[in-house]
Amino acid sequence: MKSVVSLAAAAAVAVVPLAAFAQSAELIDAAKKEGELTWYTAHYTSEAAEELGAVFTKKYGIKVNVVRTTAQVAYQRATQDFKAGQTVCDVFSSTDIGHVMRFKAEGKLVKYVPETEAKAAEAFRNADPDGFFHTTSAGFVVLTYNSSKVKAENAPKSWKDLLDPKWKGKVSTGHPGFSGYVGTWVLSMKLKYGWDYFEKLEKNKPQIGRSINDTVTALNAGERQVAAGADGSTLFSASRGNPLAIVYPSDDAILIIAPSAILKGTKHPNAAKLFMEYLYSTEASEIDVKHFTVPMRPEVPVAKGEKPVNEVKLFHPTNEQIDKGIPEVIEQWRDTFGN
Repeated sequence: MKSVVSLAAAAAVAVVPLAAFAQSAELIDAAKKEGELTWYTAHYTSEAAEELGAVFTKKYGIKVNVVRTTAQVAYQRATQDFKAGQTVCDVFSSTDIGHVMRFKAEGKLVKYVPETEAKAAEAFRNADPDGFFHTTSAGFVVLTYNSSKVKAENAPKSWKDLLDPKWKGKVSTGHPGFSGYVGTWVLSMKLKYGWDYFEKLEKNKPQIGRSINDTVTALNAGERQVAAGADGSTLFSASRGNPLAIVYPSDDAILIIAPSAILKGTKHPNAAKLFMEYLYSTEASEIDVKHFTVPMRPEVPVAKGEKPVNEVKLFHPTNEQIDKGIPEVIEQWRDTFGN
């Protein structure tokens, strides 16, 4: 973690006006003078997040301190920073949109609309009409499986298939109390099928990790055979020779809209704005695809094995449902699964 810049030093920084949205020479120069930024992110794998930071650094000479954690841990860390009266994080990226909605309601976000957002695919624009947070990553929760243990024709085809007793002791999931992806998936299943879905799933004794990416580890190790996993991290692992495959469920893949925002009190406001612009760049989308994440830019083709968003039968809860519903399902999950 980087050291905290003094408030006096922060006050001395010349902040580019909000009107200067573009990657203008003025914004770039001001960002370079700040020299660094800290990014709390639950987006991507650690490798992808580090590569995004490294390419930004190479392009602009601005160091990115990447702090990659699960969504709930990132939120807790940022909340603790605010309580301590210091903003360590400059750009906050969660996979739980409820986090930025709460920060916005509490007046803890900086209003900033990246000009490059207008070049993103339409599905990823205008996440917040007021301009405080923006969709900078997306993916799906899908059915995943170990293809050396399960034949394609026998793999689950719908979410309800995970409830079949034949999968007892063979299912892997993440935890909604840590992962925004898992939280949105759990909420989606509750909205579609009621909490009874998870009471039945509990009877199959799933192995529960933290991050949704823990399902990849469980499947690769052969500890479990099927999972509710992320399309990106699963396909990325498969591209490295691991026996993994995905199924887009007949009863909807769960779309994850992952937002980013600039935190109020940032010590590097211009670097943060420039980084937000960068997250919508073609360079960032190309890195997304390299790591099997859905690209923000429509002109960048999706990775091999993935479908474009407009070709996927999908479900996505509303922002309001996520904000209210994920804290509720975390408690229900702990009551049902005991962890």
